[in-house]
Amino acid sequence: MENQKYLGMWMTADKHIRQELLPNGRYDEARGNRQSAYTGRYEIKGDHIDYWDDTGFTADGKFVDDDTLHHGGYIFYREK
Repeated sequence: MENQKYLGMWMTADKHIRQELLPNGRYDEARGNRQSAYTGRYEIKGDHIDYWDDTGFTADGKFVDDDTLHHGGYIFYREK
């Protein structure tokens, strides 16, 4: 898989949305107390990420640096 450096947990500053990019090309997103609120697959090309939710929803995002992701109107930060 291209760009494995982006694997792991990403979250908004308030930690309300937490998205884990798994090594098998799947993601698992929690919202508040709701675990696995959204799940699906993703593909990374360069600094661009495309999402295909299991419900049919699609989205994309951009890694602006190694620790910051812009996606769906939110800014996500790598968990440290």
